[in-house]
Amino acid sequence: MTWLQENPDVHTIRVAASDLNGVARGKRLGRRFADKVLDEGTRFPLSVLNLDIWGEDIDDSPLVFADGDPDGVALPTERGYLPMPWLSAPTALLPMWMFREDGRPFGGDPRHALARVLGRFRALGLTPVVGTELEFYVIDDRGPILRVPPSPRSGKRRPGAEILSLRALDAFDEFFTEIYDGCEAMDIPADTAISEAGIGQFEVNLNHVPDALKAADDAWLFKLLVRGIARSHGFAASFMAKPYEDYSGNGMHVHFSLLDRDGRNVFDDGGPEGSDIFRNAVAGCLAAMPGSALLFFPHGNSYDRLVPEAHAPTGVAWGYENRTAALRIPAGSAKARRIEHRVAGGDVNPYLMLAAILGAALIGIEDKLEPVAPITGNAYEQDLAQLPGTWAEAIDAFEADPLIARILPEELIRNYVATKRQELRYVAELTEQEKVDLYLDTV
Repeated sequence: MTWLQENPDVHTIRVAASDLNGVARGKRLGRRFADKVLDEGTRFPLSVLNLDIWGEDIDDSPLVFADGDPDGVALPTERGYLPMPWLSAPTALLPMWMFREDGRPFGGDPRHALARVLGRFRALGLTPVVGTELEFYVIDDRGPILRVPPSPRSGKRRPGAEILSLRALDAFDEFFTEIYDGCEAMDIPADTAISEAGIGQFEVNLNHVPDALKAADDAWLFKLLVRGIARSHGFAASFMAKPYEDYSGNGMHVHFSLLDRDGRNVFDDGGPEGSDIFRNAVAGCLAAMPGSALLFFPHGNSYDRLVPEAHAPTGVAWGYENRTAALRIPAGSAKARRIEHRVAGGDVNPYLMLAAILGAALIGIEDKLEPVAPITGNAYEQDLAQLPGTWAEAIDAFEADPLIARILPEELIRNYVATKRQELRYVAELTEQEKVDLYLDTV
Protein backbone atom coordinates (compact mmCIF):
# COMPACT_ATOMS: atom_id res chain seq x y z
CA MET A 1 0.00 0.00 0.00
CA THR A 2 1.37 3.43 -0.93
CA TRP A 3 1.76 6.31 1.50
CA LEU A 4 -1.16 8.18 -0.05
CA GLN A 5 -3.40 5.10 0.23
CA GLU A 6 -2.48 4.93 3.90
CA ASN A 7 -3.46 8.59 4.29
CA PRO A 8 -6.87 9.01 2.63
CA ASP A 9 -7.47 12.33 4.42
CA VAL A 10 -4.79 14.02 2.25
CA HIS A 11 -6.54 16.00 -0.47
CA THR A 12 -3.80 18.30 -1.78
CA ILE A 13 -0.15 17.82 -2.59
CA ARG A 14 2.86 20.06 -3.08
CA VAL A 15 5.66 19.27 -5.52
CA ALA A 16 8.85 21.20 -4.76
CA ALA A 17 12.56 21.37 -5.54
CA SER A 18 15.35 23.36 -3.90
CA ASP A 19 16.63 26.42 -5.72
CA LEU A 20 20.21 27.65 -5.34
CA ASN A 21 19.31 29.48 -2.12
CA GLY A 22 17.61 26.42 -0.65
CA VAL A 23 14.15 27.94 -1.11
CA ALA A 24 11.43 25.41 -2.00
CA ARG A 25 10.00 26.18 -5.45
CA GLY A 26 7.02 24.26 -6.74
CA LYS A 27 3.29 23.82 -7.25
CA ARG A 28 0.10 22.83 -5.46
CA LEU A 29 -1.89 20.01 -7.06
CA GLY A 30 -5.08 18.12 -6.33
CA ARG A 31 -4.83 14.56 -5.05
CA ARG A 32 -6.27 13.13 -8.26
CA PHE A 33 -3.02 14.09 -10.03
CA ALA A 34 -0.82 12.36 -7.44
CA ASP A 35 -0.20 9.12 -9.34
CA LYS A 36 0.56 10.93 -12.58
CA VAL A 37 3.12 13.28 -11.05
CA LEU A 38 4.72 10.40 -9.16
CA ASP A 39 5.10 8.43 -12.40
CA GLU A 40 5.81 11.21 -14.90
CA GLY A 41 6.90 14.23 -12.88
CA THR A 42 5.87 17.75 -13.81
CA ARG A 43 7.34 20.70 -15.68
CA PHE A 44 9.01 23.83 -14.28
CA PRO A 45 11.04 26.47 -16.10
CA LEU A 46 14.72 25.68 -15.52
CA SER A 47 15.17 29.29 -14.42
CA VAL A 48 13.01 28.60 -11.33
CA LEU A 49 16.03 27.02 -9.64
CA ASN A 50 18.09 30.12 -10.41
CA LEU A 51 15.98 32.88 -8.83
CA ASP A 52 17.36 35.42 -6.39
CA ILE A 53 16.38 35.52 -2.71
CA TRP A 54 13.29 37.61 -3.54
CA GLY A 55 12.15 35.03 -6.12
CA GLU A 56 13.00 37.28 -9.08
CA ASP A 57 14.69 36.27 -12.34
CA ILE A 58 18.41 36.90 -12.66
CA ASP A 59 18.89 39.87 -15.00
CA ASP A 60 21.64 38.35 -17.14
CA SER A 61 20.75 34.68 -16.78
CA PRO A 62 21.06 32.74 -20.06
CA LEU A 63 18.20 30.55 -18.81
CA VAL A 64 15.64 33.32 -19.24
CA PHE A 65 15.49 35.34 -22.47
CA ALA A 66 18.59 34.05 -24.27
CA ASP A 67 17.28 30.48 -24.25
CA GLY A 68 13.58 31.37 -24.30
CA ASP A 69 13.04 30.40 -20.64
CA PRO A 70 12.61 26.68 -21.44
CA ASP A 71 10.98 24.10 -19.23
CA GLY A 72 12.75 21.28 -17.52
CA VAL A 73 11.22 18.07 -16.21
CA ALA A 74 10.93 17.87 -12.42
CA LEU A 75 10.97 14.24 -11.34
CA PRO A 76 10.36 12.83 -7.86
CA THR A 77 13.38 12.04 -5.73
CA GLU A 78 13.61 8.67 -4.05
CA ARG A 79 12.03 10.24 -0.96
CA GLY A 80 8.46 9.84 -2.20
CA TYR A 81 5.44 11.49 -0.60
CA LEU A 82 5.84 13.02 2.86
CA PRO A 83 3.39 14.68 5.26
CA MET A 84 3.48 18.43 5.92
CA PRO A 85 2.61 18.52 9.64
CA TRP A 86 2.81 22.32 9.87
CA LEU A 87 -0.28 22.84 7.69
CA SER A 88 -3.77 22.70 9.16
CA ALA A 89 -5.18 20.62 6.30
CA PRO A 90 -3.63 17.18 5.69
CA THR A 91 -1.21 17.74 2.81
CA ALA A 92 1.53 15.74 1.09
CA LEU A 93 4.90 17.00 -0.13
CA LEU A 94 6.69 15.34 -3.04
CA PRO A 95 10.37 16.45 -3.22
CA MET A 96 11.62 16.81 -6.81
CA TRP A 97 14.80 17.42 -8.75
CA MET A 98 15.26 18.83 -12.21
CA PHE A 99 16.21 17.23 -15.52
CA ARG A 100 16.53 18.59 -19.03
CA GLU A 101 14.11 17.55 -21.75
CA ASP A 102 16.53 14.89 -23.04
CA GLY A 103 16.82 13.25 -19.61
CA ARG A 104 20.16 14.75 -18.55
CA PRO A 105 20.41 16.09 -14.99
CA PHE A 106 20.07 19.87 -14.94
CA GLY A 107 23.50 21.27 -14.04
CA GLY A 108 21.95 24.18 -12.14
CA ASP A 109 20.14 21.90 -9.65
CA PRO A 110 21.94 21.86 -6.27
CA ARG A 111 20.79 18.32 -5.47
CA HIS A 112 22.36 17.06 -8.69
CA ALA A 113 25.59 18.86 -7.74
CA LEU A 114 25.80 16.79 -4.56
CA ALA A 115 24.84 13.59 -6.39
CA ARG A 116 27.67 14.24 -8.86
CA VAL A 117 30.22 14.42 -6.02
CA LEU A 118 28.84 11.25 -4.46
CA GLY A 119 29.18 9.43 -7.78
CA ARG A 120 32.91 10.15 -7.68
CA PHE A 121 33.12 8.67 -4.19
CA ARG A 122 31.30 5.54 -5.37
CA ALA A 123 33.85 5.12 -8.15
CA LEU A 124 36.53 4.91 -5.43
CA GLY A 125 34.50 2.44 -3.39
CA LEU A 126 33.84 5.02 -0.66
CA THR A 127 30.61 6.07 1.05
CA PRO A 128 30.39 9.30 3.09
CA VAL A 129 28.59 9.02 6.43
CA VAL A 130 27.13 12.42 7.32
CA GLY A 131 25.42 14.03 10.29
CA THR A 132 24.37 17.66 10.71
CA GLU A 133 23.80 20.02 13.63
CA LEU A 134 21.32 22.83 12.95
CA GLU A 135 21.02 25.96 15.09
CA PHE A 136 18.02 28.27 14.98
CA TYR A 137 16.32 31.00 16.99
CA VAL A 138 12.69 31.16 18.02
CA ILE A 139 11.68 34.80 17.63
CA ASP A 140 8.69 37.02 18.30
CA ASP A 141 8.82 39.23 15.21
CA ARG A 142 5.43 40.88 15.56
CA GLY A 143 6.92 44.24 16.53
CA PRO A 144 9.76 46.39 15.20
CA ILE A 145 12.25 44.80 17.62
CA LEU A 146 12.99 41.08 17.57
CA ARG A 147 12.40 39.43 20.94
CA VAL A 148 12.34 35.96 22.43
CA PRO A 149 8.72 34.70 22.43
CA PRO A 150 6.93 34.37 25.75
CA SER A 151 7.01 30.86 27.12
CA PRO A 152 3.78 29.02 26.24
CA ARG A 153 3.97 27.51 29.74
CA SER A 154 4.52 30.60 31.88
CA GLY A 155 3.72 33.49 29.55
CA LYS A 156 7.05 35.08 30.54
CA ARG A 157 9.92 36.14 28.33
CA ARG A 158 13.35 35.00 29.49
CA PRO A 159 15.82 37.57 28.14
CA GLY A 160 19.03 35.70 28.99
CA ALA A 161 20.89 32.99 27.10
CA GLU A 162 20.76 29.61 28.84
CA ILE A 163 23.30 27.13 27.45
CA LEU A 164 22.13 23.51 27.83
CA SER A 165 19.20 24.63 29.98
CA LEU A 166 16.38 22.13 30.47
CA ARG A 167 14.22 25.01 31.63
CA ALA A 168 14.63 26.71 28.23
CA LEU A 169 13.70 23.49 26.43
CA ASP A 170 10.76 22.81 28.72
CA ALA A 171 9.42 26.32 28.16
CA PHE A 172 8.79 25.33 24.52
CA ASP A 173 8.04 21.67 25.15
CA GLU A 174 4.91 21.49 22.98
CA PHE A 175 6.78 23.11 20.07
CA PHE A 176 9.63 20.60 20.33
CA THR A 177 7.23 17.69 20.73
CA GLU A 178 5.59 18.67 17.44
CA ILE A 179 9.02 18.99 15.78
CA TYR A 180 10.02 15.49 16.88
CA ASP A 181 6.65 14.05 15.87
CA GLY A 182 7.02 15.73 12.49
CA CYS A 183 10.55 14.40 12.08
CA GLU A 184 9.32 10.90 12.83
CA ALA A 185 6.55 11.21 10.25
CA MET A 186 8.96 12.62 7.64
CA ASP A 187 11.79 10.13 8.37
CA ILE A 188 14.16 12.87 9.54
CA PRO A 189 16.56 11.34 12.12
CA ALA A 190 16.33 14.05 14.78
CA ASP A 191 18.44 13.20 17.80
CA THR A 192 19.29 15.54 20.68
CA ALA A 193 18.01 19.08 21.16
CA ILE A 194 19.77 21.63 23.36
CA SER A 195 19.42 25.29 24.22
CA GLU A 196 22.26 27.37 22.85
CA ALA A 197 24.16 30.58 23.61
CA GLY A 198 21.62 33.07 22.24
CA ILE A 199 18.25 34.14 23.62
CA GLY A 200 15.72 31.65 22.33
CA GLN A 201 18.45 29.80 20.42
CA PHE A 202 18.38 26.00 20.08
CA GLU A 203 20.25 23.27 18.25
CA VAL A 204 18.93 19.95 16.98
CA ASN A 205 21.28 17.22 15.80
CA LEU A 206 20.35 14.94 12.92
CA ASN A 207 21.90 11.49 13.23
CA HIS A 208 24.68 10.24 10.97
CA VAL A 209 23.45 8.41 7.87
CA PRO A 210 25.48 6.56 5.20
CA ASP A 211 23.70 8.53 2.47
CA ALA A 212 24.77 12.14 2.00
CA LEU A 213 21.85 12.89 -0.33
CA LYS A 214 19.45 11.83 2.41
CA ALA A 215 21.40 13.89 4.95
CA ALA A 216 20.99 16.96 2.75
CA ASP A 217 17.31 16.17 2.17
CA ASP A 218 16.86 15.78 5.92
CA ALA A 219 18.43 19.16 6.66
CA TRP A 220 16.42 20.90 3.92
CA LEU A 221 13.15 19.31 5.06
CA PHE A 222 13.96 19.98 8.72
CA LYS A 223 14.23 23.70 8.05
CA LEU A 224 10.84 23.69 6.28
CA LEU A 225 9.31 21.74 9.17
CA VAL A 226 10.70 23.90 11.97
CA ARG A 227 9.78 27.20 10.30
CA GLY A 228 6.29 25.92 9.57
CA ILE A 229 5.58 24.56 13.05
CA ALA A 230 6.88 27.74 14.67
CA ARG A 231 4.45 29.87 12.66
CA SER A 232 1.59 27.62 13.73
CA HIS A 233 2.57 28.52 17.32
CA GLY A 234 2.54 32.25 16.60
CA PHE A 235 6.27 32.94 16.41
CA ALA A 236 9.11 32.56 13.92
CA ALA A 237 11.91 30.02 13.82
CA SER A 238 14.87 31.45 11.94
CA PHE A 239 18.06 29.90 10.57
CA MET A 240 19.26 33.39 9.59
CA ALA A 241 23.00 33.60 10.24
CA LYS A 242 22.86 36.57 12.63
CA PRO A 243 19.40 37.77 13.76
CA TYR A 244 20.75 39.55 16.87
CA GLU A 245 23.82 41.79 16.86
CA ASP A 246 24.73 40.96 20.47
CA TYR A 247 24.27 37.19 20.42
CA SER A 248 25.88 34.26 18.65
CA GLY A 249 24.89 33.50 15.10
CA ASN A 250 23.32 30.32 13.78
CA GLY A 251 25.64 27.65 12.41
CA MET A 252 25.21 24.32 10.67
CA HIS A 253 28.04 21.98 11.59
CA VAL A 254 28.71 18.81 9.60
CA HIS A 255 30.31 15.59 10.86
CA PHE A 256 31.52 13.13 8.26
CA SER A 257 33.58 9.99 7.85
CA LEU A 258 34.10 7.57 4.95
CA LEU A 259 33.31 3.86 4.71
CA ASP A 260 35.01 1.45 2.33
CA ARG A 261 33.21 -1.36 0.51
CA ASP A 262 33.47 -3.56 3.62
CA GLY A 263 31.87 -0.92 5.83
CA ARG A 264 35.13 0.04 7.57
CA ASN A 265 35.79 3.65 8.52
CA VAL A 266 38.86 4.55 6.44
CA PHE A 267 39.65 7.51 8.73
CA ASP A 268 40.44 5.03 11.54
CA ASP A 269 44.06 3.89 11.88
CA GLY A 270 43.52 2.42 15.32
CA GLY A 271 45.08 5.42 17.06
CA PRO A 272 44.18 8.99 18.04
CA GLU A 273 45.65 10.76 14.98
CA GLY A 274 43.73 9.15 12.12
CA SER A 275 44.80 7.52 8.87
CA ASP A 276 46.62 8.89 5.83
CA ILE A 277 43.35 9.22 3.93
CA PHE A 278 41.93 11.10 6.91
CA ARG A 279 44.76 13.66 6.71
CA ASN A 280 44.27 13.91 2.94
CA ALA A 281 40.59 14.74 3.50
CA VAL A 282 41.48 17.36 6.11
CA ALA A 283 43.97 18.96 3.72
CA GLY A 284 41.41 19.06 0.91
CA CYS A 285 38.83 20.73 3.13
CA LEU A 286 41.38 23.36 4.19
CA ALA A 287 42.55 24.00 0.62
CA ALA A 288 39.03 24.57 -0.74
CA MET A 289 37.74 26.53 2.25
CA PRO A 290 38.38 30.09 0.98
CA GLY A 291 36.84 29.37 -2.43
CA SER A 292 33.90 27.57 -0.80
CA ALA A 293 33.16 30.42 1.59
CA LEU A 294 30.35 31.78 -0.60
CA LEU A 295 28.50 28.47 -0.14
CA PHE A 296 29.07 28.55 3.63
CA PHE A 297 28.20 32.27 3.90
CA PRO A 298 25.72 32.79 1.03
CA HIS A 299 23.83 35.93 2.08
CA GLY A 300 24.42 39.54 3.04
CA ASN A 301 23.65 38.81 6.68
CA SER A 302 26.00 35.79 6.74
CA TYR A 303 29.07 37.97 7.25
CA ASP A 304 27.69 39.54 10.43
CA ARG A 305 28.24 36.12 12.04
CA LEU A 306 31.99 36.15 11.39
CA VAL A 307 32.99 37.75 14.66
CA PRO A 308 36.11 36.60 16.55
CA GLU A 309 35.48 34.83 19.86
CA ALA A 310 31.87 34.05 18.86
CA HIS A 311 32.23 30.36 17.87
CA ALA A 312 32.19 31.12 14.13
CA PRO A 313 35.55 30.23 12.52
CA THR A 314 37.32 33.05 10.68
CA GLY A 315 40.69 31.36 10.05
CA VAL A 316 41.64 28.30 8.01
CA ALA A 317 42.85 25.73 10.56
CA TRP A 318 42.20 22.32 12.06
CA GLY A 319 42.75 20.82 15.49
CA TYR A 320 41.98 17.86 17.68
CA GLU A 321 39.08 18.53 20.08
CA ASN A 322 39.31 22.26 19.40
CA ARG A 323 36.06 24.17 18.85
CA THR A 324 37.84 27.37 17.84
CA ALA A 325 39.22 25.67 14.69
CA ALA A 326 37.35 25.53 11.39
CA LEU A 327 37.82 21.75 11.37
CA ARG A 328 37.51 20.00 14.72
CA ILE A 329 38.51 16.37 15.13
CA PRO A 330 36.33 15.04 17.95
CA ALA A 331 37.83 12.80 20.60
CA GLY A 332 36.47 9.32 21.31
CA SER A 333 36.77 5.87 19.83
CA ALA A 334 39.13 5.56 16.86
CA LYS A 335 36.40 3.57 15.10
CA ALA A 336 34.31 6.75 15.08
CA ARG A 337 37.12 8.97 13.75
CA ARG A 338 35.50 11.80 11.82
CA ILE A 339 35.85 15.43 10.76
CA GLU A 340 33.58 18.15 12.13
CA HIS A 341 33.33 21.01 9.62
CA ARG A 342 32.31 24.04 11.71
CA VAL A 343 32.31 26.86 9.13
CA ALA A 344 28.84 27.08 7.58
CA GLY A 345 26.03 29.29 8.84
CA GLY A 346 22.49 28.09 9.42
CA ASP A 347 21.39 29.99 6.29
CA VAL A 348 23.11 27.64 3.83
CA ASN A 349 21.66 25.47 1.10
CA PRO A 350 22.42 21.99 2.56
CA TYR A 351 22.97 20.42 -0.87
CA LEU A 352 25.61 22.95 -1.89
CA MET A 353 27.23 22.93 1.54
CA LEU A 354 27.69 19.16 1.50
CA ALA A 355 28.82 19.18 -2.12
CA ALA A 356 31.52 21.71 -1.19
CA ILE A 357 32.68 19.88 1.94
CA LEU A 358 32.70 16.37 0.50
CA GLY A 359 34.04 17.53 -2.86
CA ALA A 360 36.94 19.26 -1.10
CA ALA A 361 37.71 16.13 0.93
CA LEU A 362 37.66 14.10 -2.28
CA ILE A 363 40.19 16.43 -3.92
CA GLY A 364 42.46 16.00 -0.92
CA ILE A 365 42.21 12.22 -1.28
CA GLU A 366 42.69 12.22 -5.06
CA ASP A 367 45.70 14.55 -4.88
CA LYS A 368 47.11 13.00 -1.66
CA LEU A 369 47.33 16.43 -0.07
CA GLU A 370 48.99 16.83 3.32
CA PRO A 371 47.58 19.30 5.86
CA VAL A 372 49.50 21.88 7.82
CA ALA A 373 50.08 21.00 11.46
CA PRO A 374 46.98 21.02 13.67
CA ILE A 375 46.65 23.99 15.96
CA THR A 376 46.31 24.02 19.72
CA GLY A 377 44.82 26.82 21.78
CA ASN A 378 42.65 29.70 20.62
CA ALA A 379 42.48 29.92 16.82
CA TYR A 380 41.34 33.56 17.00
CA GLU A 381 44.70 34.57 18.53
CA GLN A 382 46.85 32.86 15.89
CA ASP A 383 48.29 34.06 12.59
CA LEU A 384 46.13 32.05 10.18
CA ALA A 385 45.01 32.39 6.59
CA GLN A 386 41.62 34.08 6.78
CA LEU A 387 38.32 33.26 5.11
CA PRO A 388 36.83 35.99 2.90
CA GLY A 389 35.43 38.65 5.20
CA THR A 390 32.94 40.25 2.82
CA TRP A 391 30.30 39.01 0.43
CA ALA A 392 32.03 40.59 -2.58
CA GLU A 393 35.36 38.93 -1.71
CA ALA A 394 33.65 35.56 -1.32
CA ILE A 395 31.93 35.86 -4.71
CA ASP A 396 35.23 36.65 -6.42
CA ALA A 397 37.05 33.81 -4.62
CA PHE A 398 34.32 31.31 -5.51
CA GLU A 399 34.30 32.28 -9.19
CA ALA A 400 38.09 32.10 -9.58
CA ASP A 401 38.99 29.03 -7.51
CA PRO A 402 40.08 26.06 -9.67
CA LEU A 403 39.12 23.68 -6.87
CA ILE A 404 35.50 24.85 -7.06
CA ALA A 405 35.60 24.08 -10.80
CA ARG A 406 36.55 20.50 -9.88
CA ILE A 407 33.63 20.19 -7.44
CA LEU A 408 30.66 21.91 -9.09
CA PRO A 409 29.31 21.98 -12.67
CA GLU A 410 30.26 25.01 -14.74
CA GLU A 411 26.59 25.86 -15.25
CA LEU A 412 25.91 25.99 -11.51
CA ILE A 413 29.00 28.11 -10.83
CA ARG A 414 27.93 30.62 -13.51
CA ASN A 415 24.33 30.74 -12.26
CA TYR A 416 25.33 31.04 -8.61
CA VAL A 417 27.76 33.89 -9.25
CA ALA A 418 25.14 35.78 -11.26
CA THR A 419 22.57 35.23 -8.50
CA LYS A 420 24.87 36.45 -5.75
CA ARG A 421 26.08 39.49 -7.69
CA GLN A 422 22.47 40.54 -8.29
CA GLU A 423 21.62 40.07 -4.61
CA LEU A 424 24.76 41.96 -3.57
CA ARG A 425 23.63 44.99 -5.59
CA TYR A 426 20.09 45.05 -4.28
CA VAL A 427 20.75 44.15 -0.64
CA ALA A 428 23.11 47.14 -0.44
CA GLU A 429 20.05 49.38 -0.91
CA LEU A 430 18.17 47.91 2.09
CA THR A 431 17.94 49.19 5.65
CA GLU A 432 18.90 46.85 8.47
CA GLN A 433 15.21 46.25 9.23
CA GLU A 434 14.55 45.38 5.60
CA LYS A 435 17.42 42.88 5.67
CA VAL A 436 15.91 41.18 8.71
CA ASP A 437 12.53 41.08 7.01
CA LEU A 438 14.15 39.56 3.91
CA TYR A 439 16.15 36.80 5.57
CA LEU A 440 14.22 35.89 8.71
CA ASP A 441 11.86 33.37 7.08
CA THR A 442 13.51 32.67 3.73
CA VAL A 443 16.87 31.09 4.58
